Amino acid sequence: MTASNASAAEPRISNWNLPNAITVARIVLAPVFMWMLLADDGSDGALRWWAALLFVVAIASDGIDGHIARSRNLVTDLGKILDPIADKVLTGGALVALSILGELPWWVTIVVLVREIGITVHRFIVISDHVVAAAWMGKLKTLAQAVAISLALAPFWVLLGDWVLWVNGVFMTIAVLLTIASGIDYVVTAVRGSRADRQVKR
Repeated sequence: MTASNASAAEPRISNWNLPNAITVARIVLAPVFMWMLLADDGSDGALRWWAALLFVVAIASDGIDGHIARSRNLVTDLGKILDPIADKVLTGGALVALSILGELPWWVTIVVLVREIGITVHRFIVISDHVVAAAWMGKLKTLAQAVAISLALAPFWVLLGDWVLWVNGVFMTIAVLLTIASGIDYVVTAVRGSRADRQVKR
């Protein structure tokens, strides 16, 4: 059997699978928790706690859909594209909401959004050639953002005191630094890959 016949015999993985459905659900949940957070002007009431819980559940499901996709051989190009988009929608929505409430400087939100949107746009530009999966530093950045935003959303300062705000600031600073570092790493990797492709085509 030739290589072409072997590849043709391999079953094509459908984009309509459980991991992709979970990823789409994460995107849909973003405006829901944003509404819950902004509905009572960010007070420390029940809606604020529910918004924080919903964000944690949505962002934690990233590991669930990834595990299911890998363990059941359901990894698709669509999933590789939607997964980082879902992360960006969730984290971006949370940062915008926190800035609207005056709890996070707008420059932090802008820096993060510029990095995330820029890389997403680049992924779509090169999608005809190849799908760019998330690198290890990008995944570490996503984890740091998830932890920092979760702490910022949950009003733990009501229970533990204002010192919690300092802790939140430290975690958010780490997340921003990793966001910038991973963005630089992505650009460097993309440039090297582009140069390598040009050398191969010569």
